Amino acid sequence: MASSTDEPDSIIAALEEGRRRFLALVGDIRPELHRYCTRMTGSVADGEDVVQDTLARAYYQLPELKELPPLRPWLFRIAHNRAIDHIRHESHRASEPIELALDLADREDHEPDQALARNQAVHAALSCFMQLAPAQRGCVILKDVLDHSLEEIAEELQLSVQAVKAALHRGRQVLSELSPAEAKTHPAARPISPELQRYATLFNAHDWDSLRAMLADDVRLDLVSRRKAAGRREVSLYFGNYASVSDWHLVPAHLDGHEVLAVMRESGAARPGYFVELQWRDGQVVAIRDYRYVKYIAEDAALVLAR
Repeated sequence: MASSTDEPDSIIAALEEGRRRFLALVGDIRPELHRYCTRMTGSVADGEDVVQDTLARAYYQLPELKELPPLRPWLFRIAHNRAIDHIRHESHRASEPIELALDLADREDHEPDQALARNQAVHAALSCFMQLAPAQRGCVILKDVLDHSLEEIAEELQLSVQAVKAALHRGRQVLSELSPAEAKTHPAARPISPELQRYATLFNAHDWDSLRAMLADDVRLDLVSRRKAAGRREVSLYFGNYASVSDWHLVPAHLDGHEVLAVMRESGAARPGYFVELQWRDGQVVAIRDYRYVKYIAEDAALVLAR
């Protein structure tokens, strides 16, 4: 006869299997979602937070649906709304409403060359997108960075095609007016804190015991998209996992104005494969956020290496 603990265990296993299957189903869309959310929020890390939130909300909405909707427009609609909530929360909300641009919607003579507009959007710094109103930002990213059609954007953002055209025109105009220096500015390298430098040195030397000694008792680990752990004992296992592989070398760096550890996946790599964020309290590590299993995370990351 099954024990009283079998049923909860089977429920947890079923939920985990359902989550795994859902993530596999949306795997091909996820990098595109991240490119969108990164530019909507102006931050690679915040963009991934919005992606995680989007997928969690989509997964928990599934039981309420009579049938699975077309995945891409459904996920982008959720992602856009979650990004807007993030912008509001962070007090980045722009002021120009979409309605103010409607009178320009169908005036083709006002549209810039689309190839030029696409080039400007693809190469614009993340911070440039923050100067656009949210609807404009969404339309420019979806059209000029991700190459969605006007009809797809209208469905994804729940706007009319006319409103999409208007927002696209205004957004492109703002990007085109940014100075080349502003659009291509990269932050200068800054000194790295002694704590982060020591952590990187110990990690590269495989000095796991010294690293464990740097952990606070209440340390938290987020191995993004894979697992979470809390407490020194559980988080200490994280170092053992790195000891078993060799495809990494840590380099202190800056990203979005704060310190991170860039991870070079192979010797002589031109750019990092991913990065790790640490939080400190009184010289001890209180949080580790490791993006090893988010393969796309460094594509849009303007990491400034300290080497």
